[in-house]
Amino acid sequence: MRIVMLGPPGSGKGTYASRLTSILGIPHISTGDMVREEIRAQTEIGRKIKEYSDRGELVPDKIIIDLLVERLKKPDAQRGFILDGFPRTIRQAEALERISEIDVVINLNVPDEIIIQRLSNRLVCRKCGAIYNRLTLKPKVDEVCDLCGGELYQREDDKPEVIRERLNVYRRSTEPLIDYYRRKGLIKDVHCNDLMTPPDVIVNKIIEIIGGLKKEK
Repeated sequence: MRIVMLGPPGSGKGTYASRLTSILGIPHISTGDMVREEIRAQTEIGRKIKEYSDRGELVPDKIIIDLLVERLKKPDAQRGFILDGFPRTIRQAEALERISEIDVVINLNVPDEIIIQRLSNRLVCRKCGAIYNRLTLKPKVDEVCDLCGGELYQREDDKPEVIRERLNVYRRSTEPLIDYYRRKGLIKDVHCNDLMTPPDVIVNKIIEIIGGLKKEK
């Protein structure tokens, strides 16, 4: 099953994808994580990416696509994958079609105010990148990751004023993708209108959608 997760920042793409990966037995591929890993490892590509980032410029599509092509060649992605953070534009979607077929696009619909509340309470592990939330997904010990014991912190771009701007950017650049995929009959909408909805409730909705698609085939 080849899945694309679409939704604004803070809609839960990473949280749901990380749960789906263990249920479906296919990898969660986050292009954001891939980019950060290249920078952290100080690879040649990582240094190029950092140059663009330091200048405040977008990383060119070709670099992201080349990274993705190499990742999809790995054995664990042969049965399928969950893409998170790619594509962001129609141009990227067209490039993805040349790389791989897509079975379904999960479109997460979450009101802005819920996203702002959720993101402004989000915590991320410095060590392993695991995601927590002060309201809905608390760690067992305050500010400490359950998985690796790493320190939890709030990202600078999870401040309310920054979140609003990120939502505006998303609508301008990424929302046309929803129309693009809807015309292709690939979109499945999933709604979350309550901040306190447990992640597993949404994950179960997605699993039902996937189960329905498998029966159709």
